[in-house]
Amino acid sequence: MTAGPKGLQAFRGSILHCLDDPDNSSSGDNVAFFEDGILLVENGHVAALADAETLLPNLPDGLEIVDYTGRLILPGLIDTHVHFPQTDMIASYGEQLLDWLEKYAFPAERRFADADHAAEVADFFLDELLRNGTTTALVLGTVHPQSVDAIFEAASAKNLRLAAGKVLMDRNCPEDLRDDPESAYHDSKALIERWHRQGRLLYAITPRFAPTSTEAQLERTGQLAAEHPDTFLHSHLAENKAECAWVAELFPESRSYLDVYDRFGLLRERSVFAHCIHLDQTDRKRMAETGAAMAFCPSANLFLGSGLFDLAAAKAEGARVGLGTDVGAGTSFNLLRGLSEAYKILQLNGQKLAPFQALYLATLAGARALHLDDKIGNFDTGKEADFVVLDWRSTPLLGRRTDAAQDHVEKLFALIMLGDDRAVFSTYIMGRCAYRRAP
Repeated sequence: MTAGPKGLQAFRGSILHCLDDPDNSSSGDNVAFFEDGILLVENGHVAALADAETLLPNLPDGLEIVDYTGRLILPGLIDTHVHFPQTDMIASYGEQLLDWLEKYAFPAERRFADADHAAEVADFFLDELLRNGTTTALVLGTVHPQSVDAIFEAASAKNLRLAAGKVLMDRNCPEDLRDDPESAYHDSKALIERWHRQGRLLYAITPRFAPTSTEAQLERTGQLAAEHPDTFLHSHLAENKAECAWVAELFPESRSYLDVYDRFGLLRERSVFAHCIHLDQTDRKRMAETGAAMAFCPSANLFLGSGLFDLAAAKAEGARVGLGTDVGAGTSFNLLRGLSEAYKILQLNGQKLAPFQALYLATLAGARALHLDDKIGNFDTGKEADFVVLDWRSTPLLGRRTDAAQDHVEKLFALIMLGDDRAVFSTYIMGRCAYRRAP
């Protein structure tokens, strides 16, 4: 679609977004739904959102309206934790976390010493995100700087809002995947200077997890984070019980796994830690105090048998929580599938995940976890117009279940439970169609 007068574009369909955290209410508080709405976009940003009946008479003459009547328009989905180098070893059989890393993840990441391989995987990875309705992601590279160059070059070409970083590891990993405290610092600093805030790109300082960094490397990482306070800090935390026990052995002076990061100045706003399953109340409270966020990765937690995330406990302390696919331990790029798994995890924990709370997790909560809610996460005026168009009838079963639904809340829940990549009709980046499902 070409932009109309004054760079305007108009999109018509059912439109749903969160204005704030709806908690587990189904009443519609903090949620706006338009059965027949129009999203008006100007130069890639949201200009207006209203019922079609209200907005149509005020649109400029000659403005083309892209008609998605019968489909659902949502803010773009936000993946707060994903490994692009693990794309090719997704669905690898039979291990829990630490053995899985040795058997599958590290060998896959070794291949990213080859810049051509990194570039090819980066292109496929980003296309897969778009095909699944994901418009923003926080991404791990490998220890190789060229892996980060590859994902940023590919994301820049697609104008994606994407954060990524070079993994830092100087122990407890294969020799050919190690850096050292000084090379990690200098390579990361050079990448920050090259990529951070170039267009919509953001840098994430990325110690893999505490066991693969010496205290010297963590100290240097803290120095880098202090020098660049508007970058992300991205790592893993308390995913697996054996991992937690290992951290206690490696860092006996630390009160907890989280305290290891805190001691080195790595706990702050824009710090995002994946998993956060085996935490206590003190840890959760400390994360809330510092503005750090948890990435809830339900598919990966089930696949690796790591444990059940406690969303209610995180919310009780006021901690920020987003949703992550954690591919390749996660078995789908699709955040609808992730929400379906999240619902089941919370059921096992004696908790509920209401439809609007699920929508919030995949959109505005993710934006808040990344401290990007001034730019993305819903359709507030002035925000970047990243959005996804979903098809209520993408499969015969989903269509049949939709027909039986009493209202849009029930339809949304069915879409979350039964939807997948087939439900994504199109994905837009700042008002430009970046993906459309084949007929």
